[in-house]
Amino acid sequence: MLGSAVGRRLDSSARLGWTRLAKRSLPWADDGAFGEAVAERLAELRWLVESGGHDDWAIVWVAGAAVTSATSEQLEQELASLRSFCAALTDAFDPALRARGSVFYASSAGGIYGGSKSPPFTEETQPAPISPYGRFKLEAEAIVQALAASGCRVLIGRITNLYGPGQKLGKLQGLVSQLARAQLSPRPVTIYVPVETVRDYVYVDDCALLLLDAVERLRGCEPGSVVVKILGSGRGTSIAELLGQFRRVEKRRPNVMLGYSAGAALQGLDVRARSVVWTDLDSRDLTPLAAGIGATMDDVLLQLQQPRTIR
Repeated sequence: MLGSAVGRRLDSSARLGWTRLAKRSLPWADDGAFGEAVAERLAELRWLVESGGHDDWAIVWVAGAAVTSATSEQLEQELASLRSFCAALTDAFDPALRARGSVFYASSAGGIYGGSKSPPFTEETQPAPISPYGRFKLEAEAIVQALAASGCRVLIGRITNLYGPGQKLGKLQGLVSQLARAQLSPRPVTIYVPVETVRDYVYVDDCALLLLDAVERLRGCEPGSVVVKILGSGRGTSIAELLGQFRRVEKRRPNVMLGYSAGAALQGLDVRARSVVWTDLDSRDLTPLAAGIGATMDDVLLQLQQPRTIR
């Protein structure tokens, strides 16, 4: 979802100096094929930088299939893929070329700060993951941050609750998308956490634009720099408020049920967050929640009309 939005923003904003490699899927389940595919992509990037007159390069890592309910085996597989990528990058680029590059990694504010105290959380808050997914994200951050020792600039984006068009409904994540799907079907969505639960919902295209602006800012930092920034809307919204927004947009009651799950204990009750890093980048107009819900409803309707896209 975020990768597609980043691509749209790159294409529509006509950012000077950026040449984007064509999108190509990576074979996550096959370690050997994954390594070969990464090596090919890095070779393409190196050729582009060295022969295309570019001063520097950037890799935006928004890949991955892990969700909060992923098994330990799935999380470890994704960490292994990330380690493989970072090792390949270090081997493929010489020190001078690494010093010209930036690497962005999409992390999770909710996972990282799940057990932290005194919201809203900032980059200065001590991380306290309470779920395997949160610990996975914290370990992934450390893997990517280690690239700074080789000369790369590193940006860790701790993203709040991302929503909007492009969410794969089959992954059973993203409350806004799941609520939208329930509005369009007879089957309700079950909410397992208290309706007082507060999250920061950020529209995917807003997040993509903020991400790209942060990457451009990173390009001006010294080689080997590491920056951690929260990417979100800066607004806390409870589930009760979110349901009220759906009711106003759809003119009818949301199709939901309240349930119980032991896994709810792995969800923080209040995960509001605000950035204290490069705060000038956060001063922008954002998509109103009602408008974002409307766009998500349109996208979910399209997916339901074309079931093959739900995977």
